[in-house]
Amino acid sequence: MVDQRKPLPFEPRRSAEENSGSTGRASAKASSEPIPKAVANRMARRVAIATGVPSVMGMAVFVISYLLVSRQILDIPPGVTLISSGACFLLGLLGLSYGVLSASWEPQPGSLLGIEHIKPNMQRLRSSMKAQNSKT
Repeated sequence: MVDQRKPLPFEPRRSAEENSGSTGRASAKASSEPIPKAVANRMARRVAIATGVPSVMGMAVFVISYLLVSRQILDIPPGVTLISSGACFLLGLLGLSYGVLSASWEPQPGSLLGIEHIKPNMQRLRSSMKAQNSKT
């Protein structure tokens, strides 16, 4: 069955034989339009949560460690504090990719976590990168 949906902005352009029936101007317009506002808002919200929470945790590690050491409740080596906060910030960095790749490009927002959208979005990203590499 032929794919009857509009192509997403980051999907590579299809060749003329694949687009039989659509004009070149329409496909150029669809591929040059920006990310829809609803999708951009979804991505921003997911990125803010997926990077914000681990980043706050990374900063909280320093504060909690300082309080525990300064009040002599627990003797925490500085290396443990550094590794713990670094792990939180690394988790935030991974959250950046997760936030963008888990957002639904369909009109419906999808599920709360959006895990089902990661695989199709990765495939679209790979095919877009292959198309860009073949152009150059």
